[in-house]
Amino acid sequence: MNRKIKLIWEFSGPEAEETAKHHAVVLERVSAKKKIEYSIPGTEYINHVSWLAYLIVLEKNVPVIKDVLKPLRSEIFED
Repeated sequence: MNRKIKLIWEFSGPEAEETAKHHAVVLERVSAKKKIEYSIPGTEYINHVSWLAYLIVLEKNVPVIKDVLKPLRSEIFED
């Protein structure tokens, strides 16, 4: 249960970058509100019309975030 999981939200279109960056801020706020002790929000550029917002959390905290924000997918995160 100590694995790190990367929860992912994908955004496409002309406003994808701004939307992903805004969503990363929301992820940070939700993590703080839910008192999640380990969380790393961020964004990733995919191509000129696609961006990702992500949140890396410990596996035990995945249900808390999934219930609130419904990520598109998740993957095990390796440092």
